[in-house]
Amino acid sequence: MHPPRELSPPLAPAPWQRAALGANLLAPDGSLGVTIFEEMTGLALQTGAINLGQGFPDEDGPLEIREAARAAISAGANQYAPGKGLPQLREAVAAHQERFYGLTINPDTEVIVTTGATEGIAAALLAFAGPGDEVLTFEPFYDSYGAVIGLAGATHVTAPLLAPDFQPDMAALEAAFSERTRVVLLNNPHNPTGAVFPRSVLQRVVDLARKHGSIIITDEVYEHLTFGVSHLPVACLPGAAERTITISSAGKTFSLTGWKIGWLSGPAELVAAARTVKQFLTYSSGTPFQAAIAAGLALPDAFYTGIAADLEHKRNILRQGLAAAGFDVFSPQGTYFINVDTAPLGIEDSVDLARRLPALVGVAAIPVPVFCHPEGAARTRSLLRFAFCKRTEVLEEAAERLATLSGRL
Repeated sequence: MHPPRELSPPLAPAPWQRAALGANLLAPDGSLGVTIFEEMTGLALQTGAINLGQGFPDEDGPLEIREAARAAISAGANQYAPGKGLPQLREAVAAHQERFYGLTINPDTEVIVTTGATEGIAAALLAFAGPGDEVLTFEPFYDSYGAVIGLAGATHVTAPLLAPDFQPDMAALEAAFSERTRVVLLNNPHNPTGAVFPRSVLQRVVDLARKHGSIIITDEVYEHLTFGVSHLPVACLPGAAERTITISSAGKTFSLTGWKIGWLSGPAELVAAARTVKQFLTYSSGTPFQAAIAAGLALPDAFYTGIAADLEHKRNILRQGLAAAGFDVFSPQGTYFINVDTAPLGIEDSVDLARRLPALVGVAAIPVPVFCHPEGAARTRSLLRFAFCKRTEVLEEAAERLATLSGRL
C-alpha cells in the first residue's frame, strides 16, 4: 500500500480560465461557454436571419487600397515585416496623427504596427498590468478587455455608462479610481454604446490618471466614424501625452477588418515596453497589407468625411426600423452600433429576446448585458445592440422585418 498523501491545496485559476472569466465565458461550475457572437451567428445561420450582431462590414474597402496590396504581393512583399512595422506605415501613422489632430510623434521610436488593435491592446495591458494592479474601464466594455485583464492577473474595475446618452456619472468615475489603478483603458468612440465622450469627460479621466499615477491606454478604432461630433484623442489633452498609449487600426476606417493591421503610438518608453510584449505575440504580420494601409492613410479628406456620412445614413435607416418595432432607441454619435431598450415592449430580458429574435423576425442582435460584470448586467438587462455597418439594402430589409416585431410577440 502506498502511504497516504496530503491533499494539495486548490490550484489557482489557470491563465485561460482567468481570460474566460474576464470575458464572461466561464460558467459557475467551471465549464467553458461560447461567445455570444458565436451563438448569435449560429442562430442567424440556422434561421436565415440578417446578422446585425457582429460588427463587421459586408462590403470591401476602397479599391485603391486593395490594389495596393495586390501590387505589394506582386512586388515580393511576402516575408516578415520588421518587428515594429514597415517604415512607410509607421511614417503614415505619424503623418495621420499630425494631419488630423496636430500630434507630432516620431515614427522610429513612438509607433509600432500591431496585428489589429486587439493585439495592441493586449500587448499594452500585459506590459503594464499584473497581479495586485487594477485596470479601470467604462461599462459596458468590449469583451476582449476583460479577457486580457484577467489573463494579466489584474483586477478589472468599471465605471458605469448610463442610458440614454451613455455618459459616465462623474462621481462614480472618481470613486472607481484608487491607489492601485495602474491602467485606465478608455474606448472612444465607445463600443458597444456608440457614445463619443466630450472634452470635459476626457480631461477628467486624464486629471484622475495623473493624480493616481495611472497609464492611459486608448482604443480609438472608430475615430473617423462619428456623426455630428469630432473625435478628440486623449493624447491631445493637457497632462495626457506623457502617460498615454493611443491605439487604432485600419479595419473599421477602411472596411478591411480581415487584414488585421493596427498601430500603437505614445511616449518612446511606453511604446518600447509594449513592443517587448508584442514581439512575442506575433512578432510581425501582414507585410503587403501594411504597405497598402500606408497608402490608404494618405487618402484625401473627402474619403474620411464620406465614410462617416454614409454610415450615418445607414444608422438612420436602422433607427427607423427599430423605432417602428416599439423599442426605445438610443441614437449613437459614433461607431457601428445602435442600442435599444426592450422594456417598452414589456420585455426585461434582452438575452432571452436576442435568442428568440432570429426566429421571430429574421434579425440577429447582441444583448448588452454580456458586455458587463454582474451588477452592470442587471443595470443593462433590457438593452440590445445592433450593427448598422451593412449594405443599405440589407439594412432596409432588416428595418422592415423589425417593424413587424410587436405583432409577433
